[in-house]
Amino acid sequence: MLLFFRFVGMQEELSQLPGRAKEKHHENTKFFAKLKKRPPKQLDYLMQELHNDEFDRTDCLRCANCCKTTGPLFTNADVERIAKHLKMKPAAFIKTYLRIDEENDLVLQQLPCPFLGADNFCSIYAVRPKACRQFPHTNRKKFQNISKLTLKNVAICPAAYHIVEAMKKRISI
Repeated sequence: MLLFFRFVGMQEELSQLPGRAKEKHHENTKFFAKLKKRPPKQLDYLMQELHNDEFDRTDCLRCANCCKTTGPLFTNADVERIAKHLKMKPAAFIKTYLRIDEENDLVLQQLPCPFLGADNFCSIYAVRPKACRQFPHTNRKKFQNISKLTLKNVAICPAAYHIVEAMKKRISI
């Protein structure tokens, strides 16, 4: 019963997340503009703390919204590593799973991610793309420089949303 409640709770949170992010978009845009101009000296440490605190509470396997709704950029190193893991040639991996987008980046041909299982487990987790390992990028150094990415991620990832809300409470600009 508790598992069902957690699933329903996550589904409800995911359905509300885009609207909540949209409501906060203007406020967040202004906050990030100020943050970029005058980042606190300890911002990287604060972001690491907020990130760790949130992911102590958050189980990505209950959500996997990032894998269902967005795709990572694939670097050449990602392609080589994943193709080797799948016992494929890199060109065959690209042809099977990737396409070049309008910005000339390698991205997935389709969503949800073809490596995401029905149980929200990633079949290539050990060799997943760098962008997947770093998502939602809330513990990156010089966090103030990725505001556009963060504004997108708060509409996708409940953890990113909570981290940004906590950050705004902790930093007075």
